Amino acid sequence: MIGLNGELTAKTGIKDTIPTLSGYIGVGLAFGIVAKAAGLNVVMIILMSAITYSGAAQFVIVSMLVAGSSFFAIILSVFLLSARMLLMGMTVAPYMKKESMLKNIIIGSLLTDETFALSMNKLNATGRVLSFKWLNSANLIAYLTWVISSGIGGALGGLIPNPNLFGLDFAFLAMFIGLLYLQVIADKTMKFKLQLAVIVITLGLTYVGLIFIPSNLLLIVVTLAGGGFGVFIKDAFF
Repeated sequence: MIGLNGELTAKTGIKDTIPTLSGYIGVGLAFGIVAKAAGLNVVMIILMSAITYSGAAQFVIVSMLVAGSSFFAIILSVFLLSARMLLMGMTVAPYMKKESMLKNIIIGSLLTDETFALSMNKLNATGRVLSFKWLNSANLIAYLTWVISSGIGGALGGLIPNPNLFGLDFAFLAMFIGLLYLQVIADKTMKFKLQLAVIVITLGLTYVGLIFIPSNLLLIVVTLAGGGFGVFIKDAFF
């Protein structure tokens, strides 16, 4: 991700996404194994990955199914957890304003945390420009990798009856730590001290929020608050 060039072709989109696929493969396999241990079959696992297409939400769905949560509670939790995608979609939307509504819907439907981070890094190499061909290719290769990996994980799940013993439930967290690191070192538009300050503030808000805010709302609240503090700090000190 660090050595992205300024090309915005479909071929380049696939090439730029390849370094991030290890995250999809690792977490997808982990999800498939965890879902299989929770009682889902391979077909259900593949369909969930293809339709829901949200690693965090899928882990939540599985855990809530095991806990016997109601259908409404699961839907609400997934909605609140995925609400951050609205913010990411609105961030990418200005770069797609010349494209048709259909193309914007396609981009928004397959956008993930990883392809969002990739597109933000790509802006540093293209003069703040994105293209539908590039981002759509990145989204599609990521989508297919996720679905296939989770299916393989489900097929292998029978061999690992207790995946928590191997720490597979922390695979998603590890992937996001890696994405954060790559984003910080690749983004040259912001000073490192500013990025570090926002990270520390966000961690503090998360810690305090865990005490006072329901977990389903925590992510969106901290995202908005952290972004607000980031804008204030940038204007006041940078």
